[in-house]
Amino acid sequence: MERDTLRTEVRELLATGLRLQVEPTEIDAEAPIFGEALGLDSIDALELVVLVEDRFHVSIPDEEVGRRAFASVNALVDFIIAERTR
Repeated sequence: MERDTLRTEVRELLATGLRLQVEPTEIDAEAPIFGEALGLDSIDALELVVLVEDRFHVSIPDEEVGRRAFASVNALVDFIIAERTR
């Protein structure tokens, strides 16, 4: 899957899957997913893990992997690509 297409899908998953009040195109691919940018909390984190694992067929086995994967949209795209090539 092309990186740009995957980035678009990740943004759409964030916006629709977590019912954010923001358009997918407004999500900065370099900004942290958690923290002030999108206003996500720990419940959103759990929900996002399930959404990402189901949609992209990857595993986020622990908190440390999750921190790296959810650092930004671009980091999540990189994580998905790396997991799919294993």
